[in-house]
Amino acid sequence: MVARDKTSETPESLGVVLTDDELKAAAQASDAAAEPEEVPADENRQRTVVVAEDESVNRMDLVAMLEDNGYKVVGEAANGEEAVELTRKFRPDVVCMDVKMPRMDGIAAAGVICDENIAPVVMLTAFSQPDLVRQATGAGAMAYVTKPYEESKLLPALEVAMGRFAEINDLLDTVERGENKLKSAQEELKKMEAQLKKAEDTLEERKLVDRAKGLLMDKADFSEQGAFRWIQKTSMDQRIPKKRLAMAIIAKYGDPKPESNDD
Repeated sequence: MVARDKTSETPESLGVVLTDDELKAAAQASDAAAEPEEVPADENRQRTVVVAEDESVNRMDLVAMLEDNGYKVVGEAANGEEAVELTRKFRPDVVCMDVKMPRMDGIAAAGVICDENIAPVVMLTAFSQPDLVRQATGAGAMAYVTKPYEESKLLPALEVAMGRFAEINDLLDTVERGENKLKSAQEELKKMEAQLKKAEDTLEERKLVDRAKGLLMDKADFSEQGAFRWIQKTSMDQRIPKKRLAMAIIAKYGDPKPESNDD
């Protein structure tokens, strides 16, 4: 048997016939298949966290645990004041805050951070004390974890806190959009009311001018056109609004006499 020279094989010799367009399409499909699937930027982004813990050993353990689980620790604080400053500076996705700290305790620091709506706060407590939990919740903390830190407790708490924070901000955005729409509607209503008032004033002025014209025609033998021109000219010359001038004419001369019906 004679070995086949594979170098001489062509699509035609193999019974495969492709047009130029088909070849281009096949090449594009192959390139597309080779490209990695795009991942949304937000999903691919590393979560950032500020850690506030006055005990250096505990802080190191906490930082190591977070980094081992894909978090990026952007700031480490040993007291509440530092925690607030670092949170303002880095605007992390979440803050891990110990309750007992010098200078400013964790609850007070959490209150500042939550009032400014910078990031969700997860409180770290030595014991599950109801009073501390109530204070932390009142300060705006989204979750709390008791020591010693365990991945099974800490990581879900972080996810819950970030999820709640996102939901609250979505709700706030919805409320703000609703308030803006309401404000726009109120402003539009004011414009329409002003236009309506102007139209009503114009209509009232026309009625008064018509009555004044009738009086001038009846009392001074003006023609209709002449009476209107006189009112218009007098209003301009004496800088008196036509409405006021018409009211003065009506007040002085009274309503025009009704037309008599011949029997």
